[in-house]
Amino acid sequence: MVKTVTREEMRELDRKAIGIYEIPGIILMENAGRNVAEEVLKMTNTMSKTKVAVLCGKGNNGGDGFVAARHLHNCDIPVSIFLVAKISDILKDEDTGTNLKILLHMKVPVQEILLTTEVNSILMELCKYDIIIDALFGTGLSGDVREPFKMLIDGVNHLNRPVVSVDIPSGLDCNNGNILGTAIKATKTVTFAVSKRGFYLGDGLLHTGEIIVTDICIPKELLS
Repeated sequence: MVKTVTREEMRELDRKAIGIYEIPGIILMENAGRNVAEEVLKMTNTMSKTKVAVLCGKGNNGGDGFVAARHLHNCDIPVSIFLVAKISDILKDEDTGTNLKILLHMKVPVQEILLTTEVNSILMELCKYDIIIDALFGTGLSGDVREPFKMLIDGVNHLNRPVVSVDIPSGLDCNNGNILGTAIKATKTVTFAVSKRGFYLGDGLLHTGEIIVTDICIPKELLS
């Protein structure tokens, strides 16, 4: 039987890893983003000149996406960030902001998406990419997806592109597998430390695709 956790249990694992074991959150973010990049690289082996788009929100999930983009850039994969937030707001956050600053210094393209009216042109641009990384929402999401996220997610689901979700498909409820208004239909979900309960309930398996559980250095004592 697959071991799973709820959003509350995962939040507690993160809290103990950072607060008791004194693992800086930015290290967990680094490990998570690198794991995502490694899984994406496996998908580029048979594709020449693969271009990757990373859809990022403003939370830690978006920070994982920034890290993944950096590692892909360093592997000579053309990568662009599409950020559903203001750059100036993200830079105020310690860990996520640090990883965005690095990308800006590296001249990785970062495009803001602030209005629903911008989404159609963004979707047309996303057609130029071969793989999409979904780093919009993490396991903490519990309310319905709002605009412009909803229109963006619905559009991505119709692009016929491989999508790799970071930790959980954006819009999927971590606890019960319900769709929170809309949800990404991932080709692959790269999740961290342990599977999430919602993957195997409700509509979970219709949205996760292949589930890859990866180690981000949560102490094994906490997972046992």
